[in-house]
Amino acid sequence: MPGHVRKEFTRRLRRTKRAYREDDVQVVEAPLLKRAVSASALGNCMEWFDFGVYSYLAATIGKVFFPSASPSAQLISSFATFAAAFVVRPLGGIVFGPLGDRIGRQKVLATTMIMMAAGTFSIGLIPSYATIGVAAPILLLLARMVQGFSTGGEYGGATTFVAEYSPDRRRGFLSSWLDFGTFVGYALGSALVTVLNLALSDAEMLSWGWRVPFLVAGPLGIIGLYMRMKLEESPAFQQQLDEHEKSLAQKSAGTEFKTIVKKHWQPLLLCAGLVLLYNVTNYMVTGYLPTYLNETLDRSSSFADMMVLIGMLWIVVLITFIGRLSDHVGRRPVYAVSATAMIILAVPAFLLLQADGTWLPLLGVLILSTLLAGFAAPSAATLPALFPTAVRYASMGIGFNFAVAAFGGTTPLVTEALVSVTGNNLMPAYYLILAGVIGLVTVKFLPESAQMPLDGSQPMVGSREEQRELITTSQDLYRLAAERSSGSGGTSDS
Repeated sequence: MPGHVRKEFTRRLRRTKRAYREDDVQVVEAPLLKRAVSASALGNCMEWFDFGVYSYLAATIGKVFFPSASPSAQLISSFATFAAAFVVRPLGGIVFGPLGDRIGRQKVLATTMIMMAAGTFSIGLIPSYATIGVAAPILLLLARMVQGFSTGGEYGGATTFVAEYSPDRRRGFLSSWLDFGTFVGYALGSALVTVLNLALSDAEMLSWGWRVPFLVAGPLGIIGLYMRMKLEESPAFQQQLDEHEKSLAQKSAGTEFKTIVKKHWQPLLLCAGLVLLYNVTNYMVTGYLPTYLNETLDRSSSFADMMVLIGMLWIVVLITFIGRLSDHVGRRPVYAVSATAMIILAVPAFLLLQADGTWLPLLGVLILSTLLAGFAAPSAATLPALFPTAVRYASMGIGFNFAVAAFGGTTPLVTEALVSVTGNNLMPAYYLILAGVIGLVTVKFLPESAQMPLDGSQPMVGSREEQRELITTSQDLYRLAAERSSGSGGTSDS
């Protein structure tokens, strides 16, 4: 047992004044755990299927909805519409987060799935600017805002749900499957667009081909909703259900928002710092890189699509291994090494992207993708652990979504504007370096949470054997603490 875990268990045993009993340690049934992880990951998959599609079709969408603008203005307008979804994400977090803490995670996650599917599907049905004029970009903006509002409750809820279901020793590995779903969804979306670009002419893509990926969201949403309706509430939420009914039923969402900001401002800042580190890198690679290769470096769209698709597949290969690594070495070392590497490697990676040929740009993409995997893998386990169970969903909704809105979703727009204004193709690398520095400072203050119970939750284990082992360990720790306390006259807290 790692030292920080031993210390935390000893603190809890002193507080309860007894060793653990069988009903103090929650055993998670394997079928329920598998279903919880799968259904949550599918929501992330669907969300990022849309983002992959939108990123790869940014230039085409600009031509369909903003045809009178210059190519550069079309691209910026398309990314501005992309970023608009992130403006309403905090509102979605403020609404869905407290609801998740009041009525349960499962009900809210089912609702966000419906809204996400509807928003994405509707984009595929919007007539072009040539057909209905200015109403077309307005409808696109509204659909993106529906997506953003629903997403405000999606990632925070999914990470909370899986973290609360996962055994403490495997939370990093199991939670990393959420972001595995993220990058599988992005890869599927980008792969579909790549196939369409190869199979259809430019005229066919502008006419109807761009709609196909968005229309696929309908069937995906039905499957995801069915899976989420079959879920049971997380053990941590069930454990505190009576306390929720007593304490939260009397509070409005606005009151809870103020309480969280006032009482949990420190973990909220840590959450924002980690989200900035992860999502600036994330949207740089997933949202901006296809356009950077195509529009800024003048490589073909098929080349850009293929490069980023390979990068996404590389992340899919890495992410669960890094998640498992974070269970063994800790979350802080994984973040720290990855942030340091980004500060050192961001400029070399973008210089490689600018090289002629295929292999050097591919190496640049793989470097950036590896860095992204290092931030993505531990995030879904680390962020929920910052907050207690009673306010975890709402706190995640606030901390995660405000940071994503401010720094993540705006990354493609800001970097494209910086490149256009300065004419310096290395501006994206400098932006990543700044994110790496902020992330490294955040990690310095981050408490280690690997293998530890969530705040406000019972210890979680994956089998009866592990339960018996933990109970035996608690007896040994309690006896040792009692001996030390009696040996120092009851004043020692070592």
